[in-house]
Amino acid sequence: MATAYGEHPSQIVHRWAPQGTGAPAPAPVAVLLHGGWWRDLHDARLMDPLARDLSAAGWAVWNVEYRRTGADGGGWPQTRDDVARALDLLAATAAGDERLDTSRVVSVGHSAGGHLALLTAADSPVTSVVPLAPITDLRRCAEAGLGEGAVGPFLGPDPSPELYAESSPLHRLPFGVPQLLVHGADDQRVPVGHSRGYASAARAAGDPVQYLEVPGTDHFAVIDPARAAWRAVRETLATGWG
Repeated sequence: MATAYGEHPSQIVHRWAPQGTGAPAPAPVAVLLHGGWWRDLHDARLMDPLARDLSAAGWAVWNVEYRRTGADGGGWPQTRDDVARALDLLAATAAGDERLDTSRVVSVGHSAGGHLALLTAADSPVTSVVPLAPITDLRRCAEAGLGEGAVGPFLGPDPSPELYAESSPLHRLPFGVPQLLVHGADDQRVPVGHSRGYASAARAAGDPVQYLEVPGTDHFAVIDPARAAWRAVRETLATGWG
């Protein structure tokens, strides 16, 4: 089911109901945020395999689309603000829906989606975050030319030091929510050193962070339900974490 949280065609949430005879009532909620370096070449369908997997395990899934760079009208801060609006809709919906367990709202973001998940966790219904190979330091990404220069279209030309800091999770710590940070050791798109540095900084700032670095795993394996990285996430969620 698709639910709009704004007037733009990309301001929409694809909702998946919990499935299976063992689905708990009320159901925990997973908010999914796709990657793609914020570009409009990629959309929420990237997270459909995880949505299907979580739904089958009894989760209510909100797979969020947002405005992206290119012809879609996204960029900073409107892309972040779109996710925040979707979370506001979740809060309003859950307040009147006893089928949703607001004590467990896990925001799962991949790559650029991990960046958005971290930046929108505070002052929202989110109780924990699972960043999968997240973008955490936009200046570092820009200087390395990561994402084929994706930071430029997202932040605009010549970002100031203040803008880099404002838009980077690394410099917005602490977020005050538990985090399960997962990164593949063989990631070529977002080097694993980014998450190593972020995990250390987050812990130093007082955030509870579990860091899982998966050998032999690239950037996209972390969103493949058949691969070890996502199975480890699912096993953690099954313990009641989040």
